[in-house]
Amino acid sequence: MTALASFPAGHAPTSDQFIALDDEWSTHNYHPLPVVLSHGEGAWVTDVEGRRYLDFLSGYSSLNFGHRHPDLVAAAVGQLGRLTLTSRAFHHDQFGPFCRELAELTGTEMVLAMNSGAEAVESAIKVARKWAYRVKGVPDGAAEIVVAGSNFHGRTTTIVSFSTDDAARADFGPFTPGFTVVEYGSLDAVRAAITERTAAVLLEPIQGEAGVVVPPAGYLAGVRALCDEHGVLLIADEIQSGLGRTGELLALDHEGVRADLYTLGKALGGGIVPVSAVVGSRAVLGVLRPGEHGSTFGGNPLACAVGRAVVRLLATGEFQQRSRELGAHLHARLGELVGRGVAEVRGRGLWAGVEIAPGGPRGRAASEALAALGVLCKETHDTTLRVAPPLVITREELDHGIDALGEVLTTDR
Repeated sequence: MTALASFPAGHAPTSDQFIALDDEWSTHNYHPLPVVLSHGEGAWVTDVEGRRYLDFLSGYSSLNFGHRHPDLVAAAVGQLGRLTLTSRAFHHDQFGPFCRELAELTGTEMVLAMNSGAEAVESAIKVARKWAYRVKGVPDGAAEIVVAGSNFHGRTTTIVSFSTDDAARADFGPFTPGFTVVEYGSLDAVRAAITERTAAVLLEPIQGEAGVVVPPAGYLAGVRALCDEHGVLLIADEIQSGLGRTGELLALDHEGVRADLYTLGKALGGGIVPVSAVVGSRAVLGVLRPGEHGSTFGGNPLACAVGRAVVRLLATGEFQQRSRELGAHLHARLGELVGRGVAEVRGRGLWAGVEIAPGGPRGRAASEALAALGVLCKETHDTTLRVAPPLVITREELDHGIDALGEVLTTDR
């Protein structure tokens, strides 16, 4: 059934009609911009009326390789003609190669394949708790995990239990115990929170939903040292920051820090299928035994085929280099807007949080104004625009998007 089957014959439906259909039949758990997209290629998308937009959001880093990257589409189409699902009741010929290639790319030893980013985080929490009981010797049911305030790791019941965002928590309790929330960026706060019952410290190397917040220099290395000192796992949530977004394969690589477990997702599926994974050491992930954790679709043949193609793209280093070089240009140009309607610019690589100065437009209004200029971006927490263009973007396209940002935000034009 095509999208047109939902409308009367004889005319092409408009964006307003599609939006009305969404509003009537879908749960209102999102507030999208009033744009209805139907096609995409590279860094560009087109709406149902034929208007083109530069994608400056990339599906929150899910589209690091742009829309319909030919290598990724070819991998998906090829696998669609062979085998799409077996469940994990059986082996298939894409699973082992995917796990090996992803582990080799990330310098880890074992892969736990899942679907969504939230599933990867939930899986890492379960693994850390089991490791604490079976290896560290924490009394059963007493394991604690230290997390950072202003975090975003997903929206499941357990994950929102340690969120500090009222919109994520309100009316969803009772909440899961076992988490200690500390100030992001404070080593003293982490040190004070660790006890003999602590299983892990779970952090985003750069906090995305909070506004692309980069921690102070030395913080991540200091957390790693504290974890080593106290026999605690370090879990890095690289679902948004990983796989080339910041100019390195993983955001932790900027600090020369290694985690015991990494959660990966979003770009791992190439913007085609949901693919996530927990990758890490055999000593930690090896605590799981058959029947203790699983997913019918996790590690399915289609997901693995696309994931393997993503790994091949990243293995060349081309996309990391593009993010470093174009990211330097992005941040230099955005820096010129500071004091001219922009209060601060944060981030690394092709990822930036643009803090709108007091008195400027609210984030939603700025996003709508950008869309009117043909650039798609989205606000977070009302005062910050998140900029995350696809890594395939050209310098000229990047300048086009930055010029639009300047037109919307600057106060001296």
